[in-house]
Amino acid sequence: MRILYGVQGTGNGHISRARVMAKSLKKVGVTVDFLFSGRVAEQYTDMSCFADFRVNEGLTFVTEQGKVHLAKTLKQNLASAILREVNELDVSQYDLVLNDFEPISAWAAKRQQVPSIGISHQSALCHKVPKQGVTWLDELLLKHFAPVDMALGCHWHHFACPIMPPFVDVQAISHQHGQLILVYLPFEDADEVADFLTPFDDYQFLVYHRAKPIKPLPEHIRWYGFSRLGFKAHLAECGGVVANAGFELSSEALTLGKKLMVKPLQGQFEQGANVAALELLAAGQSMSVLDTGKLRRWLKAPSPKPINYPRTGDELATWLAQGDWQRPQDLCDSLWSQVELPDNWNYRDDS
Repeated sequence: MRILYGVQGTGNGHISRARVMAKSLKKVGVTVDFLFSGRVAEQYTDMSCFADFRVNEGLTFVTEQGKVHLAKTLKQNLASAILREVNELDVSQYDLVLNDFEPISAWAAKRQQVPSIGISHQSALCHKVPKQGVTWLDELLLKHFAPVDMALGCHWHHFACPIMPPFVDVQAISHQHGQLILVYLPFEDADEVADFLTPFDDYQFLVYHRAKPIKPLPEHIRWYGFSRLGFKAHLAECGGVVANAGFELSSEALTLGKKLMVKPLQGQFEQGANVAALELLAAGQSMSVLDTGKLRRWLKAPSPKPINYPRTGDELATWLAQGDWQRPQDLCDSLWSQVELPDNWNYRDDS
């Protein structure tokens, strides 16, 4: 079997999921070619597991000060070469196009009638899962940004839908420090993040951000440029995570039993949906702005129990390699049967 795996490159979560799947697909002997789009080639790091991957321009979002800038997003994408890239991509030699919200490979598969399966978190949002503030434009984007034959997404709970548990790859916890807080707010202004954390000198904050604050930092705030290995090590030992409402990092925090405070990227419907799910399940807290009052209360909250999600990537890879893709519910049921969800999660299936 030969698979083309298209990955949305604008967010680290899509790439993290692809890393898990690269290992799993290799175990079952499937030949995989990877295509990434959404950022320039020089901005991809730690990509050795993808071998000779391909990079296309694709489509992306422009963000400023914690919000999606719609006008600049439209301007940038209208000038993109996506139509040419779709026309030039030949997928006829593949048995399947596996897609993580990547538009070029998705549209090429649709036009050339090659089977396609979406395994993004966005694919889960095509089902009846918690959402909030979703506009007609968001619904249009979900259906047509990266169209697939089967939307087999992933989420923290099945919500009585044919979706899978998250794809997680985290380090085992050797020790945990409750006063150590990991902070990842890449869309926020660096100085505003530093000011937000400054009053809480009883805690040690480990901040990952591509920009550095102009003002001097107090001793209880340590600042890092992005390092995947360093970040994962700090995630394993911290007592809590303050972050934007991305799916993968939230999944890792839940798996490790880290309390979670999220600030969604405004204008990004996926992160709004993640907040809706976290609040429905009582699995995390949220803030719409950098709110010191909410942070103060959250810092005093206890940590939840870890959730032992299964090896979703391994089971999915085996299912794909078998070639019988007509019964996705069986795969999902098998995966969820291995998960003990917290008793305090506030969801009931009343269907």
